[in-house]
Amino acid sequence: MNPDYLFVYGTLKRGSDNELCHFLEQHADFVGYAKYQGQLYEVDYYPGAVPSDNPSDQVYGELYQLNGIKPADSIFSILDDYEECGPAFQAPTEFVRLVQPIRLESGETILAWVYLYNRATDKLKKLCSGDFVRDGIIF
Repeated sequence: MNPDYLFVYGTLKRGSDNELCHFLEQHADFVGYAKYQGQLYEVDYYPGAVPSDNPSDQVYGELYQLNGIKPADSIFSILDDYEECGPAFQAPTEFVRLVQPIRLESGETILAWVYLYNRATDKLKKLCSGDFVRDGIIF
């Protein structure tokens, strides 16, 4: 499965002042605000989401559709390096990119790629709102 969608919830969201956020804006179209059934943690100056079985656990972010200017594999190669989960990084990596169900504000569910945190969360601060910006984290 290779969906053309990417869900972002942290430093890749619109308004972030970093090079990769601008790269994503150039190579993908903003679809809308969306959410993922998961828990959000403050890892450092960036968040990490993990899946949850509890429907009340939600991570809020944005959904993008890759616009085809560049092959998706090339775009993901660059984003995987940013998230330090590409082939150049030793396993187990801090993040993994997986296909997950994402719910748009309209209620529609779309399968999209998501970078999920791949380490223990027991010593991390949980961001109860599920929103990286709302919890006051500056990126």
